[in-house]
Amino acid sequence: MNLPPSAAMRVAVALTALVFLLVRPADLAAQKPAQNPHATQPERPTVATHAGTVAAGWVEIEAGSEFDRYRDRSRGALAPVLLKLGLAPRLQLSLQTPIVWPVGGNSAGFGDLSVGLKWRLVNEAPIVGDFAILPSIKVSTGSADAGTGTGTTDINLLFISSHKLGPVDVDLNFGYTRRSGDGTLAPRSASLWTISFGGPARGRLGWTAELYGYPGTSGPAGAAPVVALLGGPTIDIRDWLTLDAGVIVPITGPQPRALYVGLAYNVGRLWR
Repeated sequence: MNLPPSAAMRVAVALTALVFLLVRPADLAAQKPAQNPHATQPERPTVATHAGTVAAGWVEIEAGSEFDRYRDRSRGALAPVLLKLGLAPRLQLSLQTPIVWPVGGNSAGFGDLSVGLKWRLVNEAPIVGDFAILPSIKVSTGSADAGTGTGTTDINLLFISSHKLGPVDVDLNFGYTRRSGDGTLAPRSASLWTISFGGPARGRLGWTAELYGYPGTSGPAGAAPVVALLGGPTIDIRDWLTLDAGVIVPITGPQPRALYVGLAYNVGRLWR
């Protein structure tokens, strides 16, 4: 899906308005039951994120590596690093930058920096469940020439709907991106959708699985649609440390096969 900016704005406004129509005023002020603020809330390894936010004053770090193999047997890798800081009870600051080994490149480099604010609007509302929006901006700190960045400034808006079905967590995401430039280095607009599942397996061992897609884009840098599956185990070493590993398998489009491994670490409280 390739929407012009005016149409994308209308979609975003309509979706946000729909959420407020579907929930009662009391839902907007509702708070989740108290939980351990030192427990991790991993957003990795899935493409999707959940509506949860780090407790106010607490900081959490996520890091990992993904190793890609394309159909022409070329290889690449990236190591995303995400810093999450709780600013308020339902507001989280996210700072992310990856280390990128581009396909065919001789060395690694830092990718583009992304800054976002996740705001959880409602808890356990009808239809949308826990609902959050995540606007973010990506600036061109990587190198387009070296293949570690897109050379564009990106404005992103992500809608997040999280649900609990017994012991299973379900997260639904829809996102839209609008980029600067003329479309030569990267498509001027793009979107994504995700359906993610996760839950306990035995003891501290858990699992996660996701179906995600990037609809096709247009322009000189346009690409065919991508649909892929992701999944693997997770393990809570401690409440504040969670490890993950797994595979990514393409269903259609230019998605590489991949292996990933990583962790989420709740560092602790910075202020009260």
